Amino acid sequence: MPPIPPVTKTLLLTCVAIFFAGMLLPGVFRPLEMLLALWPVQSGMFYPWQVVTYGFLHGDLGHLFFNMLGLWMFGSEIERLWGQKRYLQFLLASLLTAAAAQLLVTFVMGSRVPTVGASGALFGLLMAFGMMFPNRTIVPLIPPIPMKARTFVIVFGALELLFGLSGRTGIAHFAHLGGMLGGFLMIRYWRGQPPFGGRRR
Repeated sequence: MPPIPPVTKTLLLTCVAIFFAGMLLPGVFRPLEMLLALWPVQSGMFYPWQVVTYGFLHGDLGHLFFNMLGLWMFGSEIERLWGQKRYLQFLLASLLTAAAAQLLVTFVMGSRVPTVGASGALFGLLMAFGMMFPNRTIVPLIPPIPMKARTFVIVFGALELLFGLSGRTGIAHFAHLGGMLGGFLMIRYWRGQPPFGGRRR
């Protein structure tokens, strides 16, 4: 197994450290987490930095585990392919578009519930993996069925859209879709493909 590349390792350790610090020292970290979570604009608790900081927080151990597993599985390979700088740019783009999608949805719905988690960036990485390695066979944990990476992305994207439109609560499905969209557009931009023009490095 190759070593985890530096940016992915740093993000993994940071998210895990923040989560367990919140568990061990709730009196210190809970007020801070309230300021770092992504609050709906209409809640009166929204601050601009939250469109980035929410990605470092997680609601429970299962949330943290699956996000960090995905970051390791997909992020490690993408970082080795692109290098640290482009990898960070991509993660930021996915995180921001996920935040924008979630803010729009919570505004329309009138929600006042905050959002946490790196899932938006993770779904951006999933999109990148499917675009860069479309024919790579992967086996998800649920369901444990081998499938091409391209098929995996299409299936998960369709499920997120279905669950989002069904009104299922507790999971930020449109944030996930926003992260996928941001990742898709970032790669199209780098390739100079529509809706962007001129090939970029």
